[in-house]
Amino acid sequence: MNRLSRCAFLRVLGAGVAAAALSIARGGPVGWRKAGRIKPIKGSWISIWWDDRRHFYWNEACLNYSAKQWELAVKEVADIGMEYLVLLAIAKDSKAFYNTPLLPKLKLACADPIGALLKAADKYGVKFFISSDWYGPWDYQCLRDPARVRARFQMMGEVARQYGHHRSFHGWYWPNEAALGPYFTDEFIAYVNACSAEGRKLLPGAKTLIAPYGTNRAVCDDRFVRQLERLDVDMIAYQDEVGCLRMTAAQSAVAFEKLRRAHDRVPQRALWADVETFAWEGPPNQQSSPLIPAPFSRVREQLAAVSPFVDTVLIYQYQGLMNKPGSRAFAGHPDSTRLYSDYVLWLKGTSQTPLHSPKAAAQFPSS
Repeated sequence: MNRLSRCAFLRVLGAGVAAAALSIARGGPVGWRKAGRIKPIKGSWISIWWDDRRHFYWNEACLNYSAKQWELAVKEVADIGMEYLVLLAIAKDSKAFYNTPLLPKLKLACADPIGALLKAADKYGVKFFISSDWYGPWDYQCLRDPARVRARFQMMGEVARQYGHHRSFHGWYWPNEAALGPYFTDEFIAYVNACSAEGRKLLPGAKTLIAPYGTNRAVCDDRFVRQLERLDVDMIAYQDEVGCLRMTAAQSAVAFEKLRRAHDRVPQRALWADVETFAWEGPPNQQSSPLIPAPFSRVREQLAAVSPFVDTVLIYQYQGLMNKPGSRAFAGHPDSTRLYSDYVLWLKGTSQTPLHSPKAAAQFPSS
């Protein structure tokens, strides 16, 4: 395994963050994997609607999106090189976002937002992970309650029948987030494995994705490796927890190096990052507190921290926190154009691989 020297780490991550990381690293991992360039953002979560104030700045706009605006929302992420979108939910607060006999449908300006998203993704070459939930409340019981498990599988079947013909339906996202403590619970592993088995029956070629938190407690011992071997999932995008204030970017680098060591022993489980691009308008980590864009200076540190160790970088999230200036699909906080513009300016100035969209590659050529 190649390693990154402390001197190189200073150049990649920045002196202030690196100083903290070096302090943390005493007695921790022996070194840093050679980083190369900072990885660009390759995908994001996206929502149709969410039932608390964290999504305050974009909920109303998305309720009123036309099919054309949903298409534009997909196009604009493709235009800056993103390849993946993860749909956060197919229902929420006992209302569905598609036609199902299980739940009443949420009142939306667009009759079929999931269809509009996937049709646009077909057009622009974006791969979607589609959520399996939510039928009922988001609580611990939804992992194992028989009625909700049956409803989950029924909804998955409905979604597969209605939307499985889209080539952009790349995979499933199991959205019940696990908390590493520092290990997965047996119940969570059973939940993931049951969902993946059902998903393969419905769409045999579909990939599977989870996004655990508790990354600050990550370990790389034999017990954790055995759990990775038991988990039937293709990609694990661990939350970097910087937006939730559980870690700094420097601490995130230490945690992801530990995870890299574990995943190197179980290479069939791809190691991805879920980088949090938000800050809080009010008290942190409260459902009543709207999410607002983090400054790009912080986001860049977060990208630098995970880049040496992960295969792919996703963010939570583009929608609402990044907006192309003048977009006809604007949804989110006013400062979201600043985060977008700062990121694109940085992206344009790097020698990254060509952007995903040919049009975008022409607009933002690598230097």
